Amino acid sequence: MYGEKMPAADDRPTIKVSAVSWPGVEMEPVATPPGGGARPTRSRRARLLLAGGIVAAVLAGGVGLGAYAYAGDVPRGTTVLGTELGGRSRAEAAQALRTELERRADRLNAPLPVTVGENKAELKPSDVGLAIDVEATVAAAAEAEAHAVSRLVGSRAVEPVVTVDQAKLGAALRKVMGAQGREMTMPAIIWTETTPKPVYPKPALTIDADGATAVVKAGWLAAEPVTVPLVEKWPATTREEVDRLVAELARPAVAAPVTLSTDGGSITIPPAAIARSLRFSADDAGTLTPKVDVKRLRTALGDRLTKLEVEPRDAGLTISGGKPKVLPSKAGRQVDAAALGPALLAVLPKTEGRTVTAELKPAAPELTEAELAKLGVKERVSTFTTHFTGGLSSPRSQNIVRAAKDVDGALVKPGETFSLNGHTGERGYDQGYKDAPTIVGGKLVPGVGGGVSQFTTTLFNATYYAGLEDVEHKPHSFYFSRYPAVIESTIYWPQLDFKFRNNTPHGVLIDTSYTSNSITVSIWSTKIYDSVKTEYGPRRDITQPKTVYLTPGPTCIAAAGAVGFAQDAYRVIKKDGKVFKREKFSWRYDAEPRFICAPKPGDD
Repeated sequence: MYGEKMPAADDRPTIKVSAVSWPGVEMEPVATPPGGGARPTRSRRARLLLAGGIVAAVLAGGVGLGAYAYAGDVPRGTTVLGTELGGRSRAEAAQALRTELERRADRLNAPLPVTVGENKAELKPSDVGLAIDVEATVAAAAEAEAHAVSRLVGSRAVEPVVTVDQAKLGAALRKVMGAQGREMTMPAIIWTETTPKPVYPKPALTIDADGATAVVKAGWLAAEPVTVPLVEKWPATTREEVDRLVAELARPAVAAPVTLSTDGGSITIPPAAIARSLRFSADDAGTLTPKVDVKRLRTALGDRLTKLEVEPRDAGLTISGGKPKVLPSKAGRQVDAAALGPALLAVLPKTEGRTVTAELKPAAPELTEAELAKLGVKERVSTFTTHFTGGLSSPRSQNIVRAAKDVDGALVKPGETFSLNGHTGERGYDQGYKDAPTIVGGKLVPGVGGGVSQFTTTLFNATYYAGLEDVEHKPHSFYFSRYPAVIESTIYWPQLDFKFRNNTPHGVLIDTSYTSNSITVSIWSTKIYDSVKTEYGPRRDITQPKTVYLTPGPTCIAAAGAVGFAQDAYRVIKKDGKVFKREKFSWRYDAEPRFICAPKPGDD
């Protein structure tokens, strides 16, 4: 070797290539050469040759096999739904995929059998927006990872990108679910005077939206029936957490008074006022959160706060001489409400040191005369009256009047939603309500606040004929002839509420009045509709009442009974001489049993 010239160093990078075999070809061993020398098998030789060819192609800078491997936007060997898209530009691949989808159109458009719980149905793919996004699928295929060797001899299948209209799919699946599902019972803590009572959460039985979407997409692609199970969805706050809030906050909160101290003096907040203002509200997820409602606290304290502060007065309206009259606003000096609520909430669990220090701050009215004038409350746009028996001395009549007084003068600004439960709060003994017949469990029983449903129905009709948006209401289980069929509403604290939204650009004033046998609610605003009327469909599915004998006693309330039926009512709103809106309201009344407070004939 001495004297020989060494070759120049090769500064090109070394490329390590793993041996590969041709797919689908079986290689047989090559016979051993004479003399016993070992020879590689044909498969090994092929692998060596193949590797050498790829190395040469790569080192050649993308010529020959390398150029072939990298031709097109989509890596070679890439398929979607069995269609080869590899080696094509994105536009060519998209066209090839569309052609394949057209070939499969009958199968892709075929009704999809779906089972939800125990109910079966068929979904039309186009009704729920099931489709393959061609552009997104091609983009996914183009981004599929594939190195040079895989581009030449490998293969990969890319799943198509499936789209669906979530809202339409959810609605379709809920329709199939039908009565199998149930609403979630939200946790709560309510008060009976100063006694906290837990309302325990119960799960909804419903459809898991994300899981249902995934199985429907997969079933549609595979042309296989889909099963969507019903799942329980629990509120975020558990039964144990409700009990803990009762034990650690609600009960201690009303165990003793709290002292409110300011630079203007001190007052005592009694347990009854604490119970009135301590609220436990659940959000949409069912998380129960305690809060001190300072507005309720002010109402509960009554004249006590006048020793410390001067309450600001909003500009208001009253009806005088058949016209709205403005009541001027007035500035005041009040306890800092933003700080008082959290400070009071912090001391309520304590057994000692139950003192809250608060600052008195200047308080401006929320609504001035100028702002009130802009709301455009200038004329009566609707009025509705219902009648009752028994005169004003009966407990039921007194409850109706009490609710009317609570709501009289309420002003609802444009876009705001009025809640009757939210406005009156709990209608208990402390608020001046009395025991009167109310429907519980399908029969009349004594209950505090009975009769308020008549005021609710009167208010509902007044807002209905004003053309205001119905947000929440529930008709009675039984039909009472003193109310218009279908267009009426019950209420029950805290589960059932009546809500409407002021969907006009003007303010809405609620004006209430009463006589010895009637209650009237009028809505004042600016009239924007020509008329609001009701058109009824015929009664159908009429059922007859049963006779039920009850144990005689002070809690037994007899009833004459009434037929059950279903009916539709249409609110027809006209504007500028044309029908502006036509809304359908439907309800089914149960047959009210004939309750007799006596032993059943023939019984001992």
